[in-house]
Amino acid sequence: MFERINVISRRLSRRKTYTENEDGDLLESHSGTGPKLLRILGLFDLTFLGIGSTLGVGIYVLAGSVAKDLAGPAVCLSFLVAAIASGIAALCYAEFGARVPKAGSAYVYSYVTVGEFIAFVIGWNLILEYLIGSASVARALSLNVDAMANHSMSMLFTSATPIHVLHMSPYADWLSLIVTLLMTIILAIGVRSTALFTNTFTILNLSVVMFVITAGAAYAKSENWMLSTNETLSSKAAGVGGFFPYGISGVMAGAAKCFFGFVGFDSIAAAGEEAKNPKRNIPLSIVLTLVVVLAAYVGVSIVLTLMIPYYAQDKDTPLVHAFQQVGHSWAAWIVTVGSAFGLTASLLGAMIPMPRVVYAMAKDGLLLRCLAAVHPKFKTPFTATILTGSVAAIFAMVTELDSLVEMMSIGTLLAYTLVAVSILILRYEGNPAKRSVDLDGSLPWQREPTQASSRKSKVAITILCLLTVVFCLILASIEQSQVYHAGLIILLVSSAISMLGAVLFLSFLPRSIGAVYFMVPLVPLIPAISIWINVYLMFQLSLATWLRFVVWMAVGLLIYGGYGMGHSTLEREAASFSTFLPEEDTSPLVNLLASNEESYQNE
Repeated sequence: MFERINVISRRLSRRKTYTENEDGDLLESHSGTGPKLLRILGLFDLTFLGIGSTLGVGIYVLAGSVAKDLAGPAVCLSFLVAAIASGIAALCYAEFGARVPKAGSAYVYSYVTVGEFIAFVIGWNLILEYLIGSASVARALSLNVDAMANHSMSMLFTSATPIHVLHMSPYADWLSLIVTLLMTIILAIGVRSTALFTNTFTILNLSVVMFVITAGAAYAKSENWMLSTNETLSSKAAGVGGFFPYGISGVMAGAAKCFFGFVGFDSIAAAGEEAKNPKRNIPLSIVLTLVVVLAAYVGVSIVLTLMIPYYAQDKDTPLVHAFQQVGHSWAAWIVTVGSAFGLTASLLGAMIPMPRVVYAMAKDGLLLRCLAAVHPKFKTPFTATILTGSVAAIFAMVTELDSLVEMMSIGTLLAYTLVAVSILILRYEGNPAKRSVDLDGSLPWQREPTQASSRKSKVAITILCLLTVVFCLILASIEQSQVYHAGLIILLVSSAISMLGAVLFLSFLPRSIGAVYFMVPLVPLIPAISIWINVYLMFQLSLATWLRFVVWMAVGLLIYGGYGMGHSTLEREAASFSTFLPEEDTSPLVNLLASNEESYQNE
């Protein structure tokens, strides 16, 4: 029995390996000879892919809703806090993008460093994120067009094809279906045409953002940031006025919502196998994306709250409403048309990584292998693109936008968490040639990790993650109940001190210093902060979201247990040679890191 458990444990934790060729490309040990994805995306293409994926619903909806209900004029600070949280996660993505530039994003990262089962969980949740993200943007685009048509389209659909199901759309949104299928065709025929399409629409989107900031600044009134309590009495639940009408807690609550306005940069990492010079361009494009998106969010939110009072904002179309309130309907029409371009770019950006995650998982045998087919002419994951695009189109047609939004978050946050954990595991991975204590240097950063120190780090990382869950669970419980029991406070403080102790213990262990283009600074502190933020935000989600997540995960586990585990490429290779981790727990990236160091030393 114990032997059987040991075998299953090894199958769940087996890892992928890569070797690096003379051109710097990573080759899988089990890679075939079929068609490969074409490397044609440069720094400009990757950056605009990230901007297009991120700067969509958030810029045209999020600023107004957060300002009205949560943060007031301090919405710009909410975006800043959210950008810091997203930036920490982006640092981890950037290092992995420099180390493992393969299609599949966090799925591949986890497969290389943590193991097959965790990788499947991450990949399965990324599919959920991209499916719902694509459907929600398509739905928002349809609602925007409907608003331009004075809601005549929705009235027509309601009378022609009504839907009478709880939590579903009141009508079949045929425009969402058609637009999503059209984007699917564009994706299927080639990344070059997709990149050109995305770049064009993203430039138009950024132009509209610049127009909003410059034109709106002409109607800015500083008194809208200094409203007294008496001036807000006409609006219910408008806070106390001033710059912080809902207090600091409102700013932080707004930041939790604004965090999802920065989701999208991981689409850059997902397209890593089609990127030119990925070790340089992936981390650089991620940083550029966050900088541009942050500037756009902060600029628009400042202008928006200076044009009209925060309590008078419109939650659905805030930019259009603001220009209408200052008497410039022509500007409102420019923004309306521009939002259609922006949402189209966002839709395409959301759909690009979706088939690539499916392609990567199918290529590894965890999903049906037919989904890994690459079109011989277009050099795209054709089958996966058609399938995922069709499913997203159906979601967009029959599902209400409000029902889609929150489900986006949980898969994203889990992916961010696992990437941060993978960074910690990778940094403390032991060299198989060193099995005892390395005394070559007296300080942690002067020594190389050994197998003994690697095992200690894994224990510390596990304890850190468990303590983080306990801390965030207690904190969320206190925030909801507003009851401060002495026992809970003591447990909260104890878990916080223990978390700091685990981080301090890790800081004294030797770390690997691989020579790659980008590495996360201040390890283990930065990944630990990322883990804490992500877990905290996950506990802010509703019970209904968690229940839907459990159902989705149950389906995924059935697929993995019934098909993926037995059809995995690593399982298939195990018949001819061992692909399990040896007892010393060697890292599949040790040779890769060593080769990187040699290449940098030879330059």
